[in-house]
Amino acid sequence: MTALRLRASAWLAGALLHLDTLGQWAALLGLRALLGWEFFESGREKFFGHNWFADIQEQFPFPFDLVPPEISWQLATWIELIGGVALLLGLATRFFCVALAVLTVVAIAAVHWPAEWAGFGELWLGYAITDDGHGNFKLPLLFLAMLMPLILLGPGRLSMDAWIRRRLLAGPPGSAAPQLIRQT
Repeated sequence: MTALRLRASAWLAGALLHLDTLGQWAALLGLRALLGWEFFESGREKFFGHNWFADIQEQFPFPFDLVPPEISWQLATWIELIGGVALLLGLATRFFCVALAVLTVVAIAAVHWPAEWAGFGELWLGYAITDDGHGNFKLPLLFLAMLMPLILLGPGRLSMDAWIRRRLLAGPPGSAAPQLIRQT
């Protein structure tokens, strides 16, 4: 019975190792693709829509409330458009994830947070997708949570960032690759 148990344990360890390897290549790609599409779509709506930031500028947190709404609109539009494409490609991923996280926090404060709430029970009503007068910060909060692994771990191996990193760290042709390359 012990031999069977050892073989099963070895098989499980091997299967988990293969799954871990697959995860390094594909897991963060799913996050990047979903977030990239969502932010690109949001930027596209702004690009083809009208600027409504002037109506809510006083709700922007400091220092964003000091920026003229025309500039805020353009910044938000282009960060979402370029950042969405960059996430899909895995290019400058951490930079764009931080920029999109800041943009999302401003959006939560200015648009999605409830105007008034008396306690956490009432605030919790705003954790929703639809706005029924209690705010609707669920989706942007989920986006923030999804951006965190990309900020902390990077884009994963199936990305332009990883390809650039491998090329930069490879050194001249024929040289031994640095130990750091095996970690990326």
